[in-house]
This record gives sequence, C-alpha cells and structure tokens, in this order.
Amino acid sequence: MTTFKVIVSGHLEYNSPRSIEMAQQQFQQRVDVHFKQDVFLKMEDIFPAEGGTVVDITRFVGQAQERTWRNTIGALRVVTDYAIAGGVHAWKLDEGALVSYEYLEPRGDKTAVQSFLRGRELLIAGREGEAKEALSQAIDKFERHALAYERRGHINLRLGNLPDALYDFNKSISINPNSPEALFGRAMVYVQQKNYQAAAADFEQVAKNSIPHQSIFWKARRIKAECHLELEEFSKAEFELKLVTKRQFDKTESNYQWQRRAWYNYGRALLALNRTKDAVDALQKAKNWDCDGETVATAEIEAMLMKAQPPQGAVGR
Repeated sequence: MTTFKVIVSGHLEYNSPRSIEMAQQQFQQRVDVHFKQDVFLKMEDIFPAEGGTVVDITRFVGQAQERTWRNTIGALRVVTDYAIAGGVHAWKLDEGALVSYEYLEPRGDKTAVQSFLRGRELLIAGREGEAKEALSQAIDKFERHALAYERRGHINLRLGNLPDALYDFNKSISINPNSPEALFGRAMVYVQQKNYQAAAADFEQVAKNSIPHQSIFWKARRIKAECHLELEEFSKAEFELKLVTKRQFDKTESNYQWQRRAWYNYGRALLALNRTKDAVDALQKAKNWDCDGETVATAEIEAMLMKAQPPQGAVGR
C-alpha cells in the first residue's frame, strides 16, 4: 500500500476550558473506538499539555497510508466542531505531488461562527461593507477571533484604511503569531507605507509559516523580492526570484499571471548584479510570457532590454 507524506497545520480557539475538554474526550473516543488507534496524530500532538483554550498545531509532518489519513481527518473534524474560531489545514503528498487537501473549520450554530462564515461569503461576493459588519459582529461575540480580524484587515486594506488594517492584522497576529494570512496582510500595509524593511521581514515569516503547495508562499516570495529591489538589496532579490521563476504554476493558479512580472524583476536584479547575459535571458522570458494579465508593460521590458544589451563586441557574463 502507498505511504503518503502528510502535513498538518492549524490554530483553533475555544470559548472555555470545558469546550476544549469535550473536544479532547470526543477525539480520544473516536481514536479508541471508531479508528482503533489507526491515526497519525495523537492527543499530545494536538492538545496543549498545560490546558487552556487554544489548540496550536504549528506544523506536523509524518507518514500515513490512505486509511490512516481518512481516520485522522475524521478525528480532527470532531476537534474543530467544538472550536469557535480558527481552522486546520491538512495536505497529503505522494513524492512531492499534492494528492489531497482538507481544510477543517468550526461550523456550529454559535453567533460568532455564523457571523464569520457569513462575512467571508459576503467578502467573496464583493459586498465589503456588509462583510465588514458581519466580521465585526463575530469579533464582538468572540474577542479572540483571529480570522475575523485578519479578514476585516484585508477589507480595510482594500479600502485604503491603512491604520485600521494595521490594527486588525496586529490583533490577529497577537492571537495567532503563525498565521501566514495575517502576516501577509500586515506586510502589504507596510508596502503601502513604503516600509520595505518591515514588509520583507513579514514576508519571510509568511514563507516560513506556509508550504510551497500554498499560493501565499509564492506570493510572499515574489513581493519580498520587490521589497529588496526597492532597498537595492539585489542579491536577496535575485535569490527569491530565482526560486519563483523556477516554479511551474498551472494556468489556473493565481501566481501564474504574475510570472511575467517576476521574470522582469529577476532581469532587473541580475542586471544590477552585472550578470548581463542572464538578465537579457530573463527579460526575454518576461517579454514572451503568455499571460492575460498585463502585470508589467511590454514597453517597460523592452526599455530594460535595451539597457541590458551589452555594447557591440562586449561579452556578457
């Protein structure tokens, strides 16, 4: 039977110690009675030894067969059922290729849960004002709702309310310091404020707290490189963009449309490092990139190519 690599990462918030105790009891019952201990996550891998109202699975990496994977996901669903906020990500990989992904989150009838879910749906629908109101209601009902702060922060960022966005992202991070989404949002605020050093530091944490099978991992790498370009840290920009441009994205993946810009910036970094031949190659790839999104104008690429072309007879490195 095939053995898969499994990765689990999550953060769950409970409204009382009693709620987390019930989650523990139900988890252990499922493991003992229904799944006969055939799970890859044990009690100590999930729940804090000192008690409290928070479950943090920073990143668990292990091996599991298909049945063990299904059993563990089933047991984790019980854990999320008793939570009031947060979520758990789980990935199943076969020789580096993503086979299955699960996202588990609270779905109960508590007002904080339903307000958050409604706010998220309204945000996806583009109804930002109503979404913000629903997310604020979730926060009113449960003050430690890190995800509600994070989503509200993104609304404020879109609306240009940078101080409010920064407040929301900081609140989210204070509750869940490992949230790549909240760290990414705060980094984008810093970019808007031209605080590129702080932005780059947050983008680095985004990459550390996510995995390459998540879009946000590559978004952080790409925009971090742009921060390094602004800071004239060309070697650091080159390092990030070398990784990004080597990545093969499916055309349906959001990062695909940004590869033209990534190749262009890679050329800029290489040119600043006097690697002229490599810079020209990168800029040509940017110019020829087949992409609907005009993330950088062809005229800009051609202007940079003219700058990059060595004088007649010169040999580029």
